[in-house]
Amino acid sequence: MKNILKSTLLLLCSICLFTACDDDNDSNPTLQQPTTFTLNTPSYAATAIDLATSIEIPFTWSQPAYGFPVAAQYQLQVSLTDSWTISTDEAAADESGATIADYATIEDIFSQAKGSLNAAKLAKALQQIGRWPIDAVPAVQEIKVRAMSALAGAENVYSNVVTIKAIPYYVELKDAAPVLWYLVGSCIGDGSWGNGADKIGTGLIPLMTIAGEEYDKATGTGKISYTGFFPAGGQFKLIQVPGSWDAQKNFDSFAGIDTNLFEGNSDGNVCIKDGAAGYYTVTLDTKSGDIAIEPYTATEPRVFSSMAMPGGHNGWDAAGNAMNATFTYDGAENHLWTTQLTLDADNELKFAADGAWDFNWGATEFPYGAGTQNGANIPAKAGSYTVFLNDITGQYMFIANE
Repeated sequence: MKNILKSTLLLLCSICLFTACDDDNDSNPTLQQPTTFTLNTPSYAATAIDLATSIEIPFTWSQPAYGFPVAAQYQLQVSLTDSWTISTDEAAADESGATIADYATIEDIFSQAKGSLNAAKLAKALQQIGRWPIDAVPAVQEIKVRAMSALAGAENVYSNVVTIKAIPYYVELKDAAPVLWYLVGSCIGDGSWGNGADKIGTGLIPLMTIAGEEYDKATGTGKISYTGFFPAGGQFKLIQVPGSWDAQKNFDSFAGIDTNLFEGNSDGNVCIKDGAAGYYTVTLDTKSGDIAIEPYTATEPRVFSSMAMPGGHNGWDAAGNAMNATFTYDGAENHLWTTQLTLDADNELKFAADGAWDFNWGATEFPYGAGTQNGANIPAKAGSYTVFLNDITGQYMFIANE
């Protein structure tokens, strides 16, 4: 009887063991590598969509057969020829211009089996691929569309291709403008701590592009800086969006800050210690987020009483188009100048100090650059701009007014 009981218990344990193993396999399915998935042909596929008057163009698709439900990420890609060999990003990386793109990946990412092509982004992508002259944009263009699924641990998967029609328009292609951050504080501009958009050039001071640095053509990220005089007791921080304190760089954000020169306070401001007044350079890498402030060790800068922008637009008058000093707080030493400029046509210009040509700055770059003494004329384009010049470094920016 005991042997029968033992045999019965052993059989029951074995059954439980096999059941547990089966349950474990069910709860830990194996990730499969699908080869494709289905992008549905939209109902509007035969109708030409006017991209100039549209906002979003919707698509739906099925999830690739990964073996179980997963949180994949999806993007939509477009081509004019159903060729998918060179992306617009790969073509942009070739500064020689010899590499020609035949497809584009639209940057928007979706977490569900549906999403939309943004009409403006699609128009830009088509221009990047088609490279149409302004007077040769097709009246109607067939567009090949496919979806891409990305999942950690698996290779990217591409759907079938569907064809839609669109009415494109000319898009002027240009690199993304450099990402801007602004200094604000008691020793910045008028010292008011005013951070609204209306305070740019008075309470808010932009960091500017640096000569020789490269900036991401798609995102505009890279290193930007400001060099100027910081008084003892002065306080400052950086913000990214005028009118908001949400995205900011304060004392804790600075890498390797010299605590013999600077300290933080309860508001997170960078504070210049007594005896530490002097010229400093604040540098921010908008790609990595790294930020530093270091002493400026070159010859002590000259202080100018006025600045102007002479050029073909004003008969090269060395005192024409006067600029305003931005640092106006009590006891300030100004080295940053700004003004509004409207050019009805392309023109050349320079910066000149104190109403004469003894000290002048120019370079061949526009709208951002670093002028040098007696440098080349700046080839400015027609438009309306907010202009900044740093007379220590020669850095200048023409920021297009919207």
